[in-house]
Amino acid sequence: MRTIFLFFGMFIFLNSFSQSDAKNEIKMISEYASKNPEIRDILQFEGIEYLKLKFTGTDLKNKSYHLTVKEIWNGKLISESTVFNSKEIGIEQFQVINDTVLSFKVIAKLTSKNKLKLTFRFPRFGVTKEYDAIDSKEYSLRNIVEESNLKIDYNEKFYLLAYILPYEREDGSKSWCDVGTSGGDLEKWGEKFGIKHYLIFEMKFN
Repeated sequence: MRTIFLFFGMFIFLNSFSQSDAKNEIKMISEYASKNPEIRDILQFEGIEYLKLKFTGTDLKNKSYHLTVKEIWNGKLISESTVFNSKEIGIEQFQVINDTVLSFKVIAKLTSKNKLKLTFRFPRFGVTKEYDAIDSKEYSLRNIVEESNLKIDYNEKFYLLAYILPYEREDGSKSWCDVGTSGGDLEKWGEKFGIKHYLIFEMKFN
């Protein structure tokens, strides 16, 4: 009888721990392009990629958020820089998340000057950055969290997005999905797939 009670107590403890852990995890929901077919046609015509991201978590409130980018050329990490850090925003109420939800949009395109231009649009402010690129219309913005089924933890940097050129197979066909779903160390994609240039965006909640 005592063994049964011990087993039951352990079950309750583990179940409570599991529920608590699930409650505190960060989940991400994304929506690509637009539900409006006419707007989708315009975005495609202009070569604009449009991505909506929403993070939810009971412990997101009062957390800051930090986004960085790595530039990979010919399989080598050339630079790593901050896209934005909420702690450094001049307006105090924007420095931390005021709710259990953080939503923003990512708008990206290759400009006529061979620059990858990205805008991260939050409800009350936005950040726009440009990065050198090659003369190619084949860049694609990939959602690494979803494609690699990544878990997002507090105080841990995670891969968020990658802006990549395609992988060229032996038969001459090209694929972005083969790269995006391969997971692993994204900094090694250049060597593994022979990609000349791409950007890696990483994020952290703390």
